[in-house]
Amino acid sequence: MTLNPTELDELVTAAQTWADEDPDPATAAELRSLITALKGEESAAAAAAEELEDRFTGTLEFGTAGLRAALGAGPRRMNRVVVRRTAAGIASFLQDTSGDRYTPSAVIGYDARHNSRAFALETAAVFSAAGIETFLLPCTLPTPVLAYAVRALDTDAGVMVTASHNPAADNGYKVYLGGHTVKGPGKGAQIVAPYDAEIASRINYAVPLASIETAPEGWTDVSESIVADYISAVDRLVARDRYPERELKIVLTSLHGVGGDTMKSVLKDAGFRKVIPVAAQADPDPDFPTVAFPNPEEPGALDLALETAVEHDADLVIANDPDADRVAVAAKNPADGQWRMLRGDEVGALLGRHLTRRIASGHWKVRGEKTRTGVVFANSIVSSRLLARVAEAAGFAHVETLTGFKWISRVPHLTYGYEEALGYCVAPGLVRDKDGISAGLLVAEMAAALKAGGRTLFDELDDLAVQHGLHLTDQLSVRVSDLGLLGTMMAQLRVEPPVSFAGSPVESAVDLSLGSAELPPTDGLKYVTRDNTRVIIRPSGTEPKLKCYLEVIVPVESAADLPAARKAGRAQLDAVLADVNAALGL
Repeated sequence: MTLNPTELDELVTAAQTWADEDPDPATAAELRSLITALKGEESAAAAAAEELEDRFTGTLEFGTAGLRAALGAGPRRMNRVVVRRTAAGIASFLQDTSGDRYTPSAVIGYDARHNSRAFALETAAVFSAAGIETFLLPCTLPTPVLAYAVRALDTDAGVMVTASHNPAADNGYKVYLGGHTVKGPGKGAQIVAPYDAEIASRINYAVPLASIETAPEGWTDVSESIVADYISAVDRLVARDRYPERELKIVLTSLHGVGGDTMKSVLKDAGFRKVIPVAAQADPDPDFPTVAFPNPEEPGALDLALETAVEHDADLVIANDPDADRVAVAAKNPADGQWRMLRGDEVGALLGRHLTRRIASGHWKVRGEKTRTGVVFANSIVSSRLLARVAEAAGFAHVETLTGFKWISRVPHLTYGYEEALGYCVAPGLVRDKDGISAGLLVAEMAAALKAGGRTLFDELDDLAVQHGLHLTDQLSVRVSDLGLLGTMMAQLRVEPPVSFAGSPVESAVDLSLGSAELPPTDGLKYVTRDNTRVIIRPSGTEPKLKCYLEVIVPVESAADLPAARKAGRAQLDAVLADVNAALGL
């Protein structure tokens, strides 16, 4: 779009005002450089105008994912100005919620990304000036430690500065509520509606930045004992008497993130001594030099870990994403001798089966009691339906939620929850969020016990397939440069819905935006065919992607039928993928 002279003048004025107020010399200099480029040669001036327009047309939307964007100057980037205004909005919400009844409190954590500590300190300065009792975690730490601290310190809010598994150019801001602000199962969980809107309404870009007070001190630096407390709490999850086996060689990678030391300590304290870090990825590095995307789900992200596993003849690979709230698992399949990463749905079902056994044998506390009463498993709507069958076979309740742990963590009496994107909550009493460290520990416990019995994770998956049918899942992600295209594609599907997938007629088509008695409204479409194939299509909540989730279920009579079932299921998934591509016009 070409700007007219008036629009360009307004843009320059907004950028100059921002630069003059900006407390960060680096981002102020960015804007001044762009303003200067407007006076240069034509192509450079056009590029500068386009960049300024992108940065200053609107503001970052504060929602249930908090904030997440590329670093840089302007209201549509992550920077100290945006963080200061957002922190002031959160402080206003906490003060309005508390009234004169109590002094609100908050704990702040941060990872090792560019500017994470600066954003954490900016938040602490705003909170302290606003009269919030503020606690700052002692160093770069995983997101689960912050989520644990919200509950352990019983604070009214928590802020974690991280962009999780986003590219190196990004940063973000997760918000949790606890203490007096939220009661019940949502205490200590990430925000959901209406809290997100209430906070967003208090983030004001119209007032001068100088009107937001900051304090040079006044917050409390949390003792490093909080990390030891978290590690001890996680290690108490293992059942040493029932599962004493620890003969397991584990390759560990933190993908240049902040989870490595904590994960190593948890494994070591639990008795796993043969832990081999991937040396090139062991130390935090905000540039993530060995991976294109620091996300275990991305192709190539685990290449170094798998090479290390082959080199050391390991039994298991555990990979955390950069803030360690997710975990990926890889193992060598005895059927072909090849290493492969397990899908999130596979790990989700395996952990569910492991926990059913522990609960049945009295080796798992459920709501403070060693009992099967009130056990609830949960997973997101886009995850496999296999966990529901595992829960039903064990006599446990099962709940399906919207995508995201902000919903899973709010399930009443939650015992275990997961989502297919490598997120698992195995101890909601400790961390009311996904936690790649505690989940990784229980996977290690399970794998060691299986190895002692001459079995593998793949044998367990085979048993699940024979018992409940072979559940095969796949995904299609369509990345777009223009977010408006997501709405266009969803609108087209609503006008011309698909009538079949892989030759099986669609018998149920649900527009998830309408909501139901079980689920709040969300932008998505769910199709189930006559042969129980399921397709769900939705825009991503954190990335410019349209995401399509596919699942087929193939009946299996015996283990001997599995090779043929897998071949048939893969062919069916490929046919479904082709039909989804056609429906999207790809």
